[in-house]
Amino acid sequence: METKTLKLTFVGMDSWDRPVYSSDSGTLYVDTNPRKGWKANICTKCNNAFDGEPDVPVSDDYEIELIPQRVVW
Repeated sequence: METKTLKLTFVGMDSWDRPVYSSDSGTLYVDTNPRKGWKANICTKCNNAFDGEPDVPVSDDYEIELIPQRVVW
């Protein structure tokens, strides 16, 4: 199975102080576990709202590239 790359660009911190990223298509994603030394847990944002709740986790079929880098606490 071929791994696909999902490129996400940092756009700011939401009201819960979680880093929010945007894909090239404009879909918003959030890292619900932005602790240094921990694995990222990237999910879409409900209704694509910047301060929306985390929604669907990104499939393990994707390699995630965070631009310029992963933002952590």
